[in-house]
Amino acid sequence: MTSVFDLAELAGLAPAAAPVPVVPVVVIEDAADAVPLARALVAGGLPLIEITLRTSAALDALRAVAAEVPDAVVGAGTVVSAAGVADAVGAGARFLVSPGWTERLLGAMRDSGVPFLPGVSTASEVVALLERGVDTMKFFPAEAAGGVPYLKSLAGPLPRARFCPTGGVSLASAPAYLSLPNVGCVGGTWMLPPDALAARDWARVEALAREAAALR
Repeated sequence: MTSVFDLAELAGLAPAAAPVPVVPVVVIEDAADAVPLARALVAGGLPLIEITLRTSAALDALRAVAAEVPDAVVGAGTVVSAAGVADAVGAGARFLVSPGWTERLLGAMRDSGVPFLPGVSTASEVVALLERGVDTMKFFPAEAAGGVPYLKSLAGPLPRARFCPTGGVSLASAPAYLSLPNVGCVGGTWMLPPDALAARDWARVEALAREAAALR
């Protein structure tokens, strides 16, 4: 199974030597904003875009970005049910992200045929996923669950596991996460400040995306 960390390379959006370091985590309230927002993120160098299934506009936003922003690799976040998996993939999601996992949800994500990141916050959850052949995971909520020190402590006993920390990650803290050998990327919202979204200030979003894309 292709991992989320490889999507940009497979889509021709970034060479292997320069993986996309940040996945923007997007909450869309108005589906009409999805395409210009996605174009701003792509122009700023962040082509992997996670649209969370937290609003009634999310699936329409997914469909719009999948259809109208070919340079984006759009996925669905906050996937918490088998029905959500089906809805997201049907709307054009090219990867799936969940805040946690159950056997049923994991099976649905695996059967979907697209890359997925099941969420974990404990060593036991990581081990359980490794037993099931899953080695790429979302670490959530990253800061509340122990942050950089916790992930650093997992690298020794669980070297096969790779993570995308999400939840409280900021421009200031992202470099420390990205420096860890078991972190492939981070998820964040800091390039999507609420006032910029409310004002539809896509130029500001693009500038903040470019700043995030420069992290390594």
